[in-house]
Amino acid sequence: MVVLDHVTMEYPTGTKALDNVSFRIKKGEFVFIVGSSGSGKTTLIKLLLKEIKPTDGEITVDDRVYSKMKRKEVPMLRRKIGVVFQNFRLLKDRTVFENVAFAQQVIEKPANEIRREVPGTLTMVGLADKYKQFPKELSGGEQQRVALARAIVNQPDIILADEPTGNLDPKNSLEIMTLLEEINKRGTTVVVVTHNKDIVNLMQKRVITLKKGKVISDEEKGGYKDED
Repeated sequence: MVVLDHVTMEYPTGTKALDNVSFRIKKGEFVFIVGSSGSGKTTLIKLLLKEIKPTDGEITVDDRVYSKMKRKEVPMLRRKIGVVFQNFRLLKDRTVFENVAFAQQVIEKPANEIRREVPGTLTMVGLADKYKQFPKELSGGEQQRVALARAIVNQPDIILADEPTGNLDPKNSLEIMTLLEEINKRGTTVVVVTHNKDIVNLMQKRVITLKKGKVISDEEKGGYKDED
């Protein structure tokens, strides 16, 4: 599902954010990618979303070889990747229903399908009764649930979660991770980039650890390693 083959990313400033990184994530896996600030996590996300191109090496996602893709093909690729961010990125002037529906409107889903699919997705994340509310009326945990619903409503092959618990307390963090685990059990590949040691250690999933742009460990059922 996700393959990095000797990927290096060096910025024009001379900073080498990723240095000869290789790993494979199989369809249906749940993987944590961890590391301290400056380890290359943010660069990795940008590469997977094809926002930037690597200096060297090859990236393949869902059988699409990035270096061979044309620009017009990128939107189709991104439809296969649901993204959840730390700061939610909800539309403040739209209701919960409208925020989730927006993801379907972008890909021009028919209105009748939107009316059918959005309620089911909101039910899955436990927000069926909040569909008329606006983001400012919700708690942080609820806002992240809306963001998660928006990410999964189009049934992507991959969920890429960038610090999804960064703004949440421990209780809400665990609830979001439990939802991601449920989504994973339904067959979606889940990749979580995080520095939340407690969550990583609790869940005992595969853990890929980055340090200064290099993979220093890749464990099938690992924990969060301090890189000192």
